Amino acid sequence: MKNLICVSAPSGSGKTTLIKAVRKARPELRWSVSYTTRDPRPNEFNGEDYYFISRDKFISLKDDKKFAEYENVHGQYYGTIKSKLDGAINNKKIVLLELDVNGTMSVRKLYPSHSYSIFIVPPSIEHLRKRLQNRGSETNEIIEKRLERFNKEMEYKDQFDTLLINDNIQVAINDFIKTINEITKGVN
Repeated sequence: MKNLICVSAPSGSGKTTLIKAVRKARPELRWSVSYTTRDPRPNEFNGEDYYFISRDKFISLKDDKKFAEYENVHGQYYGTIKSKLDGAINNKKIVLLELDVNGTMSVRKLYPSHSYSIFIVPPSIEHLRKRLQNRGSETNEIIEKRLERFNKEMEYKDQFDTLLINDNIQVAINDFIKTINEITKGVN
């Protein structure tokens, strides 16, 4: 049963917007709340969007092998607790995971028969630059770091089960929901 749905995309590609739309359309799906060492953005809440923890706490969890996957992204750690995924598998629950490409590859390696991967792509790097600038939450230096990572992340796109292009948000939302519905067909 493919009940761990991993969603990855270059930063600013719209994955959070798409995931929020799926969560609204399919509220019975579980949401994997990742741990991170970064500060919350406006309108993000601890325990709902992420678990915002100290770097020391994160390192302690990592050293204790509590993470199914973790990554240092732009100087901040992100990770998914293994016990939450194991519980979902054991209870036959479907979980959405928002991960970077390395995180998705780690989950697929750890749970090959339970994971399904979706990669979301912006129409171009210039579209991505504009989206990141319009966010208004990052400096130009951070935006450039994110854009540098774009090409590295794009190298993974062919390793995903499904590729979605987000050049029109409403079309992308509809395609994303349709994909999730197909993956979860016949699953409670």
